[in-house]
Amino acid sequence: MNNIGVREVDVVVIGAGQAGLSSAYHLRRAGLEPGRDFVALDHSPHPGGAWQFRWPSLTYGKVHGMHALPGMELTGADDSRPSSEVIGEYFATYERTFGLRVHRPVDVSAVREGEGGRLLVETSEGVWSARALINASGTWDRPFWPRYPGQETFRGRQLHTANYPGPGEFAGQRVVVVGGGTSGVQHLMEIAGAGARTTWVTRRPPVFRDGPFGEDQGRAAVALVDERVRRGLPPQSVVSVTGLRVTRL
Repeated sequence: MNNIGVREVDVVVIGAGQAGLSSAYHLRRAGLEPGRDFVALDHSPHPGGAWQFRWPSLTYGKVHGMHALPGMELTGADDSRPSSEVIGEYFATYERTFGLRVHRPVDVSAVREGEGGRLLVETSEGVWSARALINASGTWDRPFWPRYPGQETFRGRQLHTANYPGPGEFAGQRVVVVGGGTSGVQHLMEIAGAGARTTWVTRRPPVFRDGPFGEDQGRAAVALVDERVRRGLPPQSVVSVTGLRVTRL
């Protein structure tokens, strides 16, 4: 950690993905000044959040939904371009438009209790003292790896979606795709199309949805999530409450 004196702000935002930028936008809208009243810290090298690390074959046209950040729509995007480029440029423009002045690359190492009810945020660029903290760091850097018996002795290649390089590396191989979400379906279709012999494994039969998915269906999905949370249960994945969208190639 650099030896920079403790700097005081009202709010520290950790992360500059969709949640972090949205939080920064609303802080500014509430009258807080970036750099003086709040600061957004991001450890990624460039704007784009986790999107900047998506695999190249995930073009913008294949993305099943990208909700616009508050205050600025994403329009006129080229569906054939990689989503990492399209959304990375959109986030960069958003940061400039609203003057959010994100600090990057900055690693946050610890958050501790300070004096007077404040929080001390220890980072690679020094210590920030804040009255409040918004943790919008996401999960991309620490993906969940389920435990499988024999995993440690398996001599084949094991990859997580976060490390997926695209379909080209799997031609002629036998590949098992584990997971019933949208990413799993996209990987399966790409890898099979590259000449691999594929097997798809899911915990329960996948449910495909065909037809419109508008505001009413969206509200119904949100209501299902809300119901589970109110019952003290963990929220289900997006696919669990919306189904898998049928894609015609």
